[in-house]
Amino acid sequence: MPGYTLGTPPRRRFGWAAVVVVLVVVGAGVWGALRRSPSPAIAIESDRPAIGAATKIVAHFSEPAWGLGLVRLELVQGDRTETLAEQRFPRAGAFSPTRGRSTPTADLAATVGRSAQPWLKEGQAVVRATADRMAGPLRSHAPVVVEKRFEVRLRPPYLELLSKQHYVRQGGSGVAVLRVGASAARSGVRAGTVESLSFPLPGGGQGERFVLFAIPWDLDDANQIRLFAEDDAGNRAEMPFVDVFKPSPPRSDRLELSDAFLAKVVPAIASQTPGFDASGSLLDQYLRINGEVRRATLARIAPLAADTQPAFLWRGAFVQMPNTQKRANFAENRTYVYQGRTVDHQTHLGLDLASTEHAPVPAANAGRVVFAGWLAIYGNAVVIDHGYGLMSLYGHMSSLAVKEGDVVAKGQHLGSSGSTGLAGGDHLHLEIFVQGKSVDPLEWLDEHWIRDNIATKIKLP
Repeated sequence: MPGYTLGTPPRRRFGWAAVVVVLVVVGAGVWGALRRSPSPAIAIESDRPAIGAATKIVAHFSEPAWGLGLVRLELVQGDRTETLAEQRFPRAGAFSPTRGRSTPTADLAATVGRSAQPWLKEGQAVVRATADRMAGPLRSHAPVVVEKRFEVRLRPPYLELLSKQHYVRQGGSGVAVLRVGASAARSGVRAGTVESLSFPLPGGGQGERFVLFAIPWDLDDANQIRLFAEDDAGNRAEMPFVDVFKPSPPRSDRLELSDAFLAKVVPAIASQTPGFDASGSLLDQYLRINGEVRRATLARIAPLAADTQPAFLWRGAFVQMPNTQKRANFAENRTYVYQGRTVDHQTHLGLDLASTEHAPVPAANAGRVVFAGWLAIYGNAVVIDHGYGLMSLYGHMSSLAVKEGDVVAKGQHLGSSGSTGLAGGDHLHLEIFVQGKSVDPLEWLDEHWIRDNIATKIKLP
């Protein structure tokens, strides 16, 4: 027949065979690639470097390619293994999980320690995390195991009180001298929920430390004031040490808010507070400043204590701004009234000292300036570090004569008083902080108090 050749059929059979071979080769490659797809990744984290009373363990698992099939978290010590948490994930398809329905990441968390596993002994333990990818007809199992070794410590550190005669008052300060064991990672005084941390005692022996501590103005229970030492596993020793506690209930004050006052303070603070919500009336904005901005400002001050110098930069009693009268006291519970109705309650945590307008403001004691500038409710302000967590703040100033990093002497000129921030008239707001917590400045202005409560326990320069 025309066009027919004897070679055509063999060429057609060879072409189909080639296609089959290619398909087999490609299929084998895909099958092998699927079986060799990435294994799960595991990371183990803990909130403490050792296991003690209660250590939180979190294991992070990931397999973004095809998803996780199984995750497990275990605690191992000796020949005992306890499963802390486990999760299996269902198959998402008939033959293989799809990317959209698989589980690419998962976390398992558990608390380990003496309270959860009473069988634990001191020594070493292992936290083991296991993960397997989702398997199927085209993918094999590929389990991965990661282990992290921890020291197990179950005994609290040694703690001994060395100082005597601790007479303290609500909202005040104090000093205690202690000795701790080598395992102590942190120590100091706990007053309610507030902790003041210790420093090595200058000239002291091994393990001897001292702590300048604060008692919150709203803590009226002496049983909540305790000396403590804690190791890195969370084992903690505590003991009472206060001999005499004097309650000092907050005073009360009433402040009338006028439209003129709101018009003066609100725009000035709002314009210098990034992200401030300026919606609503002036009163609405003032209440946000007096509450939210006040709390945010105190939160900014507290971390400055972490930059304290481990040295006594101050000498003798702190000095009050000359020729001033107190206009407000420490720990005054203020009720704010607008047009005859109560609109807010806040606590004033410093001394308001008034003299003449734009009066010179001296440094209450020697130290290093750790802040100088605008500080929201305090207006133009200066914060001085006096060492070992003791700081003084000067607020509402009209002008500043120092900058951050300056070393100042007692009585050195810091600037001039004013009415910036939340101030109705020209005055100085003096506030004293111990490790970021406000305390009564009157104690630090009293030479006899410093001699009886500080100098009798630690040697001052």
